Amino acid sequence: MREDFVYLDYNATTPVDPRVAEAMRPYLTGFFGNPSSMHRLGREARAAVERARAQVAACVGAEPEEIIFTSGGTEANNLAIRGAVEARGGGHVVTSALEHPAVLEVVRALEAEGKARLTVVGVDRRGRVDPAEVERALSADTVLVTVMLANNEVGTIQPVAEIAAMCRERGILVHTDAAQAVGKIPVDVRELDVDMLSIAGHKLYAPKGVGALFVRRGVKLAPVLRGAGHERGLRPGTENVLEQVGLGAACELAAAEVEEEAARLRELRRLLLDLLREGFPSLVVHGDFDNGLPNTLSAAFPGVDAGLLLARLADEVGASAGAACHTGEAEPSHVLAAMGVDTATALCTVRLSLGRFSTEDEVRRGAEKIIETAREIAAPSAAPSAVEGGEVRLTAYTHGMGCACKMEARMLERVLRSLPICEAEEAVVGPETADDACAWRIGGGKVLVQSLDFFTPVVDSPRLFGAIAAANALSDIYAMGARPLFALNIAAFPAAVLPEEVLREMMEGALEVAEEAGIPILGGHTVEDNEPKFGLAVTGMAEESGLWRNRGARPGDALILTKPLGTGIWATAAKRGVEGVEGWGEAVAAMRTLNRAAAEALAEHSPHAVTDVTGFGLLGHLHEMLDDSLSAELWAEAVPVLPGAERLAAMGEVPGGTKANLAWAEAWTRWEDGVDEVRRVLLGDAQTSGGLLAAVDRERAEAACEAMRAKGIRAAVIGRFTDEGEGIVRVLAGRRE
Repeated sequence: MREDFVYLDYNATTPVDPRVAEAMRPYLTGFFGNPSSMHRLGREARAAVERARAQVAACVGAEPEEIIFTSGGTEANNLAIRGAVEARGGGHVVTSALEHPAVLEVVRALEAEGKARLTVVGVDRRGRVDPAEVERALSADTVLVTVMLANNEVGTIQPVAEIAAMCRERGILVHTDAAQAVGKIPVDVRELDVDMLSIAGHKLYAPKGVGALFVRRGVKLAPVLRGAGHERGLRPGTENVLEQVGLGAACELAAAEVEEEAARLRELRRLLLDLLREGFPSLVVHGDFDNGLPNTLSAAFPGVDAGLLLARLADEVGASAGAACHTGEAEPSHVLAAMGVDTATALCTVRLSLGRFSTEDEVRRGAEKIIETAREIAAPSAAPSAVEGGEVRLTAYTHGMGCACKMEARMLERVLRSLPICEAEEAVVGPETADDACAWRIGGGKVLVQSLDFFTPVVDSPRLFGAIAAANALSDIYAMGARPLFALNIAAFPAAVLPEEVLREMMEGALEVAEEAGIPILGGHTVEDNEPKFGLAVTGMAEESGLWRNRGARPGDALILTKPLGTGIWATAAKRGVEGVEGWGEAVAAMRTLNRAAAEALAEHSPHAVTDVTGFGLLGHLHEMLDDSLSAELWAEAVPVLPGAERLAAMGEVPGGTKANLAWAEAWTRWEDGVDEVRRVLLGDAQTSGGLLAAVDRERAEAACEAMRAKGIRAAVIGRFTDEGEGIVRVLAGRRE
């Protein structure tokens, strides 16, 4: 392992053991035959696959013919669960609330498809399934029980053998996801008495992209994939000889070393826990510590946001908040929620997991760094400054970035619906239509327009962050057709860990943009916080008769967007240090650009409705422009996108806010076939300081865009409004008038 980095994330993935790599090496270049070929090269490849199959079987106490090679644990789970249910024509499935998404999403999909009736049993405070509750859930039509062997987040080992015994009496199949167990504890399919067991290679020092499924002799499964007859007809496709050899070698090593290694890891984990408790006495430990996986420690640091802690540690210590393959959402782990852990504690929880190459020195260094950083966050006034000259990386001090940190739209809607509406005659615009700002009638046909907007850093430069935050706040005023008058700063700042020069530069950046807008910043308000936040409260003025609203579009109106999408994706990639993709400069420039010129150009073409695109993404803010009598048609390929954003989205650099937006949009978005996943992500991407979104008479739309393009604005007609009604957004694949 690297000397400059402490890796405490073995449950996320393991490095390939050098001995495994050595076993694979001949099959990377020399033995390249197709195992289905009859010539010598094919026979050599077939022999290697069957040797690997025997090694995997021996590791879990199975027969070689009971092992099906897959691409990993997820495919193995899909084949086991879907294959078992479909082979039996459907039926009742029982699972636990602690399962990995690779199980939960499969059973939920089967339920949604009408192929299965689903029961999800709960767990106790340790994360353990009660076999008696499973037994109570069984019924005459139960065809499958699937319960993981060991939990990936808290390490609790489940009573799978006891559950299997009661199912065996009733002729019910039992599957267990053993991805986190194999290689960490002894696993024997005969002792467990299960019918199917899933293995993931990258969890036990084999390469990523290979796994296996144990299927007891005589168990019938329907194939998930269709093709040739490989792997007993259950997994078609030419065998991945190289990685299957690696999995075989890894399983052979695991079988030989598991007991000795488990004892060593238990001692290291105890040392890690003792050090953390000594340095952070209020530490809360989750799971069944004494009877769980020997390498796993799930612990909460009360008062310390886990996302923020991990962000600050990211260059020195590797760990996870929840399961690494599905992080990104600002929600408590479903595992901790099922265990009854309160939300506040869950959001302070970090998973630390040790492995074959962990050393006592690493554990001590890792614990020291974790304690130091957790103390800084929990009690910033007592912490030393984290910056001693040099450049500051602001994004390292926050768990999320920019407008992607907005509250989830569905939650906000529920809260606002519960509050009374202001009925004062002077209140022209309030929160009831989710407009960009409020408006208050002051007489003489004029209204005051006010908005408040702030967020966490989206770039590392303090000055640039201040400038982008100011541009974003001012956008709300421009989106109402108003002229800004003045602004006030609002700042939250970790004064104990960042020097005051950073705060000053943030405010100077805001002043630069305010000057471009032609307004002063007259004061503001600051508080100490664990992470920096900055924005403006802006006051503007407009003629009431010329006030723009987000509602008012008419059927047939053209839909215009004035900035390209992709800032949320770009900011996420930049924070993660993704390299080799060009376009970050264009993204930053777009965020810093005021919407003033776009608003002035639109004003010459009498828009019927206007909003700006920020944290809820293009889809979300377009939806807010609709009502029950109006729908919209969006032309996916006509929407401008920042350079590099599509490639980054395809690479998975997607913020949690974007994922939440897409989940919210499911209810009212209709996707035409041909709109690919990357384009869908971009349309839901949580934007920071995005462009204006306007409904303009179709006869004037192109002239409006030309006027903006003449000012250097990348405006485009991206759709139209229709009278279909019900507030539906139809996304068409590259089609337009």
